[in-house]
Amino acid sequence: MKRIDQLKAGVAVIILNEENEVLLQKRADVGQWGIPSGHIEIGETVSEAAIREVKEETNLDILIKKLIGVYSDPGSQVFAYPNGKVVHFITTCFLAEITGGELKCNSDESLEIKFFGYRSLPQDLLNMHPRWLKDALAEREQAYIR
Repeated sequence: MKRIDQLKAGVAVIILNEENEVLLQKRADVGQWGIPSGHIEIGETVSEAAIREVKEETNLDILIKKLIGVYSDPGSQVFAYPNGKVVHFITTCFLAEITGGELKCNSDESLEIKFFGYRSLPQDLLNMHPRWLKDALAEREQAYIR
């Protein structure tokens, strides 16, 4: 196993529009596309963190509809930042719907925010995110633990 500097709790939020397209953000730190996601702050619940991260990154208000899964496999959950730090994330992934706000890049963490069809996802998608999306679209009642 490669060197891991830190273990962090994270959240990811899959948001689908009326056409069943998924909302992705082009991240400023690595220049790749991904599902809106981030870290849980001290004193926050996972759902509070998910709602906050989406608001910070997209300017949208959301309602969490269901838990997609909890992801901890180092094979997909280890992320190397451009500064060299390597973090193992335990990510709680939710499916949410938009309840308000106007879609826009709302932070310096995003270069672009856009909806994509499942068959036309960008090539430069972060490696862990296709699994989360596939699990969300499976419409399984029970959450995944991976």
